[in-house]
Amino acid sequence: MIRIDFNRLRFLVIDDNAHMRRIVRTLLHGFGAREVYEAEDGAAGLEAFTHYMPDIVITDWSMPIFDGLELTSMIRQPGANANPYVAIIMLTGHSEKKRVLESRDAGVTEFLAKPISAKALYQRILNVVVNPRPFIKTKTFFGPDRRRNHGSSYVGPERRKGEKAEMIKVQPLLDKTKSTM
Repeated sequence: MIRIDFNRLRFLVIDDNAHMRRIVRTLLHGFGAREVYEAEDGAAGLEAFTHYMPDIVITDWSMPIFDGLELTSMIRQPGANANPYVAIIMLTGHSEKKRVLESRDAGVTEFLAKPISAKALYQRILNVVVNPRPFIKTKTFFGPDRRRNHGSSYVGPERRKGEKAEMIKVQPLLDKTKSTM
């Protein structure tokens, strides 16, 4: 039997609301996480990201200095930091379809709407650990594959057209979290 040990993962929670950071930190500790770092805005978040090298970033959308989308764009720039492949979960009260699509297009790995539940947070984390999507690199995009279903027979309007895409397999976090029982 395989068990996922959250205590082997390093988390960074970025939110300008101290109460929300405390809630997320408490939930993560409840799952078994021990390394949970916090930042109160996008600039402090980027600095903490560089310093702590988290496995998973949980960020709010709306923050001072720069927001969660800008932070994601900075993290996703290949060569700009040590881990542009980090899992990023956007945790926000702004859950309109337009924002979900913007997050996806910026390179966010998972989207989670507030108010938060322990079950929903756990499912997002489990998804990035157990089912990491490959990364796609084109001239205009670098981030997790925006498609969750990979059918080569798809020919619809959202089919990638003409633009060469490099698919990069990501090292699964599952390997880091496994322990045998």
